[in-house]
Amino acid sequence: MSAQKICLVTGGAGFLGSHLCAKLLQLGHIVIALDNFYTGREKNIAVLRQNKNFSLITHDIINPIQLNHVDWIFNLACPASPPHYQKDPIYTTKISVLGALNMLELARTHNARILQASTSEVYGDPDVHPQPESYRGAVNPIGVRACYDEGKRCAESLFFDYHRMYKTDIKVIRIFNTYGPNMDPDDGRVVSNFIIQALKQELITMYGDGTQTRSFCYVDDLIAGIVTMMNTNHTVTGPLNLGNDTEFNLLQLADMVIKLTGSSSTCAFKQLPSDDPRQRKPDLTLTKATLGWAPQVQLEDGLKKTIVYFHEALALQNLTDKSYEKNISIE
Repeated sequence: MSAQKICLVTGGAGFLGSHLCAKLLQLGHIVIALDNFYTGREKNIAVLRQNKNFSLITHDIINPIQLNHVDWIFNLACPASPPHYQKDPIYTTKISVLGALNMLELARTHNARILQASTSEVYGDPDVHPQPESYRGAVNPIGVRACYDEGKRCAESLFFDYHRMYKTDIKVIRIFNTYGPNMDPDDGRVVSNFIIQALKQELITMYGDGTQTRSFCYVDDLIAGIVTMMNTNHTVTGPLNLGNDTEFNLLQLADMVIKLTGSSSTCAFKQLPSDDPRQRKPDLTLTKATLGWAPQVQLEDGLKKTIVYFHEALALQNLTDKSYEKNISIE
């Protein structure tokens, strides 16, 4: 284990950020979570507030910030689901671009190591499958998803320009579809949508014909990959893919969710959104060779844990009549 670090996690109250904060605290680090709660949630970090090594700063990273000292910066702040990042696309671009600039300047000031949470979205709707880091992508720069896709691509450019110009110690990862506890029930991502609809005995919304594929990574695996990447020496900059390289189509995902919840839900098919990728799967060859990391959690096992989380969330929020409770089967 590395020596104790003062870690700044932007987007620290978000889905991934809250898990990363918890892991860093578990490893003995001092953690500063920075979030403006645009999509982050207080409940995600409520238990962390009891830890003396945890603190929260409410701040928007499109504005600069000064800190006394920081060793590691994890730049995770950005809405990551289409409904959230398309709600205000100009603001989404600002978060990716201005946020990266501000965090890079902070890293430069403190001579800190900084990690950029980039995304598989930089590959767009790929015509190379699976996607290696060398693939430059097929992104529509004027499409409805461009605020996120191109914002993240620009952030990667800034990271490598700071590395070349100022020798900034950078780490860039490209995150593929990730799921697990602390997801927002209303974030519009496919795993959360399917589980919520199944638990509520509603029709499962299937965009397109369901044959489009994704590779789903359980959050614990992803966080382990992020921490491993951050502990590499300064010569490892990335970008490196982080995700699960087992591929499922969305019909298979829906069937698995229905089975695990004991739901009577069926699928309702709707038009595929603009620029929605048909295939998405990471090539992990370089990541495995560089980090010695590989995902461990099988989809069915990860879904069981995620279903328990959403089952409890629905009960707490009274979002359902709980008619599903007698049918739930997650063992």
